[in-house]
Amino acid sequence: MSTEESRHVYRLHSTLELPLEELREHIDDATFPDGIDDVEITRRNNTLILKAVAEDQSVSKYTPTAQLKASVTENRVYEEDPDERRQSFRWDEEEEEEIESELVEFAAFKGDRETVLQNSLLQYEMFLVLCEIAEAAEKGTLTAISERDGDLEATRIVDGEPRPADIEVVEGPRDRGSGQGGVNWRDNKFISD
Repeated sequence: MSTEESRHVYRLHSTLELPLEELREHIDDATFPDGIDDVEITRRNNTLILKAVAEDQSVSKYTPTAQLKASVTENRVYEEDPDERRQSFRWDEEEEEEIESELVEFAAFKGDRETVLQNSLLQYEMFLVLCEIAEAAEKGTLTAISERDGDLEATRIVDGEPRPADIEVVEGPRDRGSGQGGVNWRDNKFISD
């Protein structure tokens, strides 16, 4: 692993959802970024963890590598959209037919950086894996601010399509007044000795 390059993920927000089977197929067929040899998928109840396996053999097995965390949910998927079926009015049907459906497990990568992308070793590389997952997902959004070799990069992927993104620096609420608006506890008439 090269330590010469500086790579970080500062902000990340994800609402990605994709069928669990599609995710497994994607990981099985994926080509991983430099530094990652493989990605292990572990499921604990309704939590799915995708953990980076480092190419560098000197990394201790006790050193936590970056991991992606998703929740697993079951959704009913219909062959035909039930809303369209209700809107189409049919005179000749006495009895409404059952719409074909099945329960499908979905992996939902939802939350901010600490919820979705955890641990620092190989974090940027696992972020790249998450970007590939976002491009494979048909539903959800991934937005992020990352840094590579001193340059900030904005990432935005919506419903599987990379979109243009910009980084805008704005004045935050902490910058105004530099602490002038706080409560002076030493001179408070409501607090007695």
